[in-house]
Amino acid sequence: MTDLARHIRDVPDFPKPGIVFKDITPLLADATAFRETIDRFVERYRGRVDMVLGIESRGFIIGAAVAYALGTGLAVVRKPGKLPARTYAARYELEYGSDTLEIHHDAVGHDHRVLLVDDLLATGGTASAAIELVQRCGGTVVGCAFVIELAFLHGRQRLAGQEIFALVRYDRA
Repeated sequence: MTDLARHIRDVPDFPKPGIVFKDITPLLADATAFRETIDRFVERYRGRVDMVLGIESRGFIIGAAVAYALGTGLAVVRKPGKLPARTYAARYELEYGSDTLEIHHDAVGHDHRVLLVDDLLATGGTASAAIELVQRCGGTVVGCAFVIELAFLHGRQRLAGQEIFALVRYDRA
């Protein structure tokens, strides 16, 4: 099994001073690490979901590959003003500010079993907003899958009641 953490780069003071950004682009660039990332998500969720939800923007990359391998559709949540049709919006707090996500009203069907996919779980704000949006569309989130979990920011607590799966876990900053 590949040590995926070796393919994650720390970028200090991005996007603002004091934040250490966990950059997955080296993981995406390595064919073996990228394939293993996708395969591990697919192995865990095969037969359990009808739709994958990718969160802007790195969640689009991972989510699209997972949806393809699972044979499901892909829905996306985006920053405000990026989706052309009617949307639902959810505001959330993150470790360095606040933001809003939007989803098309018809992105997720009623009774869809949805796998939320993103690159990083930090405080849980982004994932929490995405869960709210799936529920407003009538779907049910059956799992939240992340490449990285920053456990020291306690995002799991904010997502209480959800199945959380992360491939790489950091217990301290």
